Amino acid sequence: MVELNIVALVSIGAHPSSGRPRRAEQDARAVELGLRLGAKQLRVLHAGSAEQEALRAYLGMGLDELVVLEQPAGADVLPALAEHLGGCGAQLVLTGSQAETGEGSGLLPFLLAQRLGWPMVVGLVEVEQVEGGVAQVLQALPRGQRRRLKVRLPFLASVDNAAPIARQSAFGPARRGQLNAEPVPIAEDPLLLGEPFQAARPRPKRLKVIKAKTGAERMKAATAKAAGGGGQVLKDLSPEAGAEAIFKLLLEEGVVR
Repeated sequence: MVELNIVALVSIGAHPSSGRPRRAEQDARAVELGLRLGAKQLRVLHAGSAEQEALRAYLGMGLDELVVLEQPAGADVLPALAEHLGGCGAQLVLTGSQAETGEGSGLLPFLLAQRLGWPMVVGLVEVEQVEGGVAQVLQALPRGQRRRLKVRLPFLASVDNAAPIARQSAFGPARRGQLNAEPVPIAEDPLLLGEPFQAARPRPKRLKVIKAKTGAERMKAATAKAAGGGGQVLKDLSPEAGAEAIFKLLLEEGVVR
């Protein structure tokens, strides 16, 4: 494979139970994918504060350094990232699909690709080959399906949970690695000025309107199990018949061709 100039964008994550700072799971998968493609050409970049101790978890994956574009809390990191990536000769930029802390809107990769004028690939799983300035990549689709795409370099790709699991972070390399802070211009984000953050919560499900006259009918309607709209229940079948039914479903969903 042709050697690529790869940049992985990382952020500060949060443990799902305790909320403690950690490396972001999807960003760590982006670093893992970059390491598999070529560790010598990988550059890991973070826009924020270099004082975040959680950034060293990325260094523990085997990195010698991590570049930090110094940005205060509430700053718009898009201009700084776009200027840096446009001038460093990056051919492939890997990101997570959504940050675990902060705004967490998932729009940054799309806005960054738009500003740079690069193609955007969502759900990247693997870069299979690069030839003639064109990369053949594998994209994750719903229900375990995969799709091959050809994308012209340079391009930006978001990595999600379908990508390879990130390797563990070792304590020694995490302490020996360098966090190199670079001062860059700061741009305020007007959307964050004066607007407080609050934790996202699942939306409550809307109750079904029950048109029943008596209390017994209302209780029966409220406790009745909803009937499925599709599917098939297979019982008391031979292994051959069950395997044939599963194979037929995989054919219908396009997983097997």
